[in-house]
Amino acid sequence: SVIVSLVERRREREREREREREREREREREREREREREREREREREREREREREREREREREMPSNLLLE
Repeated sequence: SVIVSLVERRREREREREREREREREREREREREREREREREREREREREREREREREREREMPSNLLLE
């Protein structure tokens, strides 16, 4: 009876360690998803800067013709 109890406690500790490892893996996956979202936001900011540069170039191309009209 005592032996059964010891074995049972050992199994329970093992299951608890396994659950803890699983929670740790889940936290790691969550951190990875967060890093991925951050990279995506950075790419979006870069695309926005590129669009802004493109608009700036467009304005510069239009500028001389505007000056000629005055």
